[in-house]
Amino acid sequence: MNPEKIKIDIRLPVRIEQKEKWYVSSCPVLDVFSQGSNPKEARDNLIEAVTLFLVTCIEHGTLETVLRECGFDTVSGSITEASGPVEDKNEYMDIPLYLLSNPSGQARCHA
Repeated sequence: MNPEKIKIDIRLPVRIEQKEKWYVSSCPVLDVFSQGSNPKEARDNLIEAVTLFLVTCIEHGTLETVLRECGFDTVSGSITEASGPVEDKNEYMDIPLYLLSNPSGQARCHA
């Protein structure tokens, strides 16, 4: 049986500030930083850094611990906006994570 490729999209806040000749990009909720010579390069480099950070956490089995240490908590059910959309002036980046299902059928999941 071939593994199935699963894609998970994560939307995270991003900040980009010019510091002298460089643009410094950050994902404050994960405390991950990068830089570039222009805003697009700084953003692209941050996306790569955050992706590598999350993939490394998954590979080491520390994602839940790291996210809790960053202040994240689980939410049951769906999140809805009570009174319509709220104007949000923050910038966000979408991080695609690609995972492969376990083709051997030996699930280690406790769900």
